Amino acid sequence: MRKQLPIFAILIGTAQALASPAITGTPVDRSMGIWRNPQDSVHVRSDHCGASMCGTVIWANDKARMDARKGGTADIIGLQLFRNFHKNSRGEWRGEVYVPDIDRTFSGTIKVIDDNTLTGTGCLIGRVGCRSQTWTRIE
Repeated sequence: MRKQLPIFAILIGTAQALASPAITGTPVDRSMGIWRNPQDSVHVRSDHCGASMCGTVIWANDKARMDARKGGTADIIGLQLFRNFHKNSRGEWRGEVYVPDIDRTFSGTIKVIDDNTLTGTGCLIGRVGCRSQTWTRIE
């Protein structure tokens, strides 16, 4: 019986390893998760929304909520700030960024820098009047 236990443990470990994304070749999308803006005033959960990616506000501090109300948004909790994002050939996401403070939507990109950092850029028209922010993953 003692000789069977290690073999059983090896088989279980092998089965678990084969099921992991790194072994099976299924890429882990590092852009999905919960992210905070540089001021730590807004937390957004990025997730698949059908064939695209979206980012929904799951937490905001009082100032961010008040600023959004001034822009005409009753409450930003549950609001999609990142909409209709699709990954391009360079691995960057392109879509629309909603700014509730001014009630406007702009074109934007999201680029994953590493497992815990991404850069979001929004532009007025084309690539004019762009503004970037570095967001940090929340574990």
